[in-house]
Amino acid sequence: MDQRNHSKVTEFVLVGLSTSWELQIPFFILFTLLYMVIVLGNLLIVLTVILEPLLHTTMYMMLSNLSVLDICLATFATPKMITDFLAEFKTISFEGCMAQIFLLHVFGGGEMVLLVAMAYDRYVAICKPLHYATIMSLNKCIGLLVASWVIGILHSLSQLAFTINLPFCGPNIVDSYYCDLTLVIKLACTDTYVPEILMLLDSGLMGVTSFLLVLISYTVILVTVHHSSAGMAKARATLTAHISVVTLFFGPCIFIYVWPFSNFPVDKVLSVFSTIFAPILNPIIYTLRNKEMKTAMQKMKSQHVSVRRIFQLTPVLTNTVP
Repeated sequence: MDQRNHSKVTEFVLVGLSTSWELQIPFFILFTLLYMVIVLGNLLIVLTVILEPLLHTTMYMMLSNLSVLDICLATFATPKMITDFLAEFKTISFEGCMAQIFLLHVFGGGEMVLLVAMAYDRYVAICKPLHYATIMSLNKCIGLLVASWVIGILHSLSQLAFTINLPFCGPNIVDSYYCDLTLVIKLACTDTYVPEILMLLDSGLMGVTSFLLVLISYTVILVTVHHSSAGMAKARATLTAHISVVTLFFGPCIFIYVWPFSNFPVDKVLSVFSTIFAPILNPIIYTLRNKEMKTAMQKMKSQHVSVRRIFQLTPVLTNTVP
């Protein structure tokens, strides 16, 4: 049934991060710069992996896909939030609100599955190095990447199904800078106990299952190599970055969904952290701690400088030809 046939609400009002006008311009500048860093930093990783043949491996294919998801996760709401800092009335259409809910769970769910796949990849690489090429073949890697997107889409559709048919007939103020599903459901003009429980079970099952699988993979790795000092050092160096990313991503999600329908001020901070700061920290963690990635970037920089010099010398050489 068409939601607009039985809903009086055609738009929602977003409270944003703060109602203080003194903070709007500083916030506008800050989050504009942060968003630019997210996009440029993650695009650099994607381009480096694409252009450097030595990085055409399973791990870096997953890493580049993580960067794509981070860009998407930051883009579904951040540009809207940035423009709202300069707007007196922060509104979003009903369709736009539903789109934000859909995109958030597509990219968030996809990243959860991808982090599980990356943990499995590290398990095979460290615990079964002789069979790594066979187990983590190109086809399996592509299958895992496709699965992360498909599961994210299916998860998002199941979440949206709890919301799209609810009647919204009056309250339309969302105390956030984007349409958070837990906040939007509470605005429905009906008893939302069942949809809230279904949503909580869906998201909770997705998040807890993914987190446990990642935790199990890393625990097995550490148990497997604990007798070898060299192996332990290598495993720790590799897992530190992965554990940092997992903690940054799952930590805010777990906290928010422990009290999903109670609105705490810290929820806004955690939302900003998971959708903005985590996508910034991911490329920093992986690039600054990864020698192969830094070497590839330095090589790209050298090639860029060489090509630029050739183009600068071309007019000079042309003019000297008799």
